[in-house]
Amino acid sequence: MAAATLDGEAVLGLALALVQSSTAPVLLLDGRLAVVAASASFCKTFGGDNATIIGRSVFSLGDGQWDVPQLRSLLTSTAAGAAEVEAYELDIQVADGPARRLVLNARNLSYGAPGVVRLMLTLADVTDARTAETLRDTLVREKGVLLQELQHRVANSLQIIASVLLHTARKTQSDETRTYLTDAHSRVMSVAELQRQLSETSVGDVDLRAYFTALCNSIAASMIRDPGQVTLSVDVDASLSTPEVSVSLGLIVTELVINALKHAFPGERSGDIVVRYRSDGPAWTLSVTDDGVGLPKDPAEATPGLGTSIVRALAQQLAAEITVASANPGTLVSIDHRDPAPGEPRPEPAPLAI
Repeated sequence: MAAATLDGEAVLGLALALVQSSTAPVLLLDGRLAVVAASASFCKTFGGDNATIIGRSVFSLGDGQWDVPQLRSLLTSTAAGAAEVEAYELDIQVADGPARRLVLNARNLSYGAPGVVRLMLTLADVTDARTAETLRDTLVREKGVLLQELQHRVANSLQIIASVLLHTARKTQSDETRTYLTDAHSRVMSVAELQRQLSETSVGDVDLRAYFTALCNSIAASMIRDPGQVTLSVDVDASLSTPEVSVSLGLIVTELVINALKHAFPGERSGDIVVRYRSDGPAWTLSVTDDGVGLPKDPAEATPGLGTSIVRALAQQLAAEITVASANPGTLVSIDHRDPAPGEPRPEPAPLAI
């Protein structure tokens, strides 16, 4: 059995019923863009009633606030069947109140009767939502500015602490105390360098090449007395990382470089230390290589220290594996991270003898 087809009068009656029963502001317009019907919500919000609105051009309603060139063009095109109004935002002054931000949608209703044009114009008041969005965006910007200022202040404070440590190390008579203070200075500087970079960028990701370069320059300036004897270089790809991961990576680099400077080049021995980083998707590898004296022949001679504990803890935090191998000559310490397959346990850090 064929579906019944409504004639033009029936569809018009249905449209009128929908407008009159709508709890949202709705207008039914004819081909001349005159009002055929208005919902009670429209009359209450924008003033007037059906008796004074019906038959008038939509652009003459109120004090003429609807007579906007772009809206006129859109509705005219819609009535001609050439376009539809989709989520058009317009500021309209309501009766006895402030301007409201409205989202307008218009559809050309097809009745099947030649020459009969009806447009359904619906309005949604999004003033409060837009105000909330503006407030949220303002708060986000203010929070970003405050965060950058905080990071800048933290970086400055850390650099002051590092300077005090280094000054104290130079004045102390104890070689052991001087070593501890110098190590502490380098560790503080690694965090200070990251904070400095964070305070200079408005984005969350950290450029690891720039970060490691600045970090190693800072370590070299404080711990390498003769740059002609020992060099510290960086070989990093164009990887970016989150601030949280960058802090851990920076601390690992600091510990491994300090370890190489303390043990790889005894006496007046010269050499090179290279910090490398490569990533492939979520997988990455960080390594520190030196061409010094290499690993002790007797593993019992390798006494784990504070640096070892720090690197182990950070590697475990990053779900990474530690590998220590001979670089022939020298030592290679590699930190490797990869995403485990579904169901595969996270790797535990390997024993570290540095």
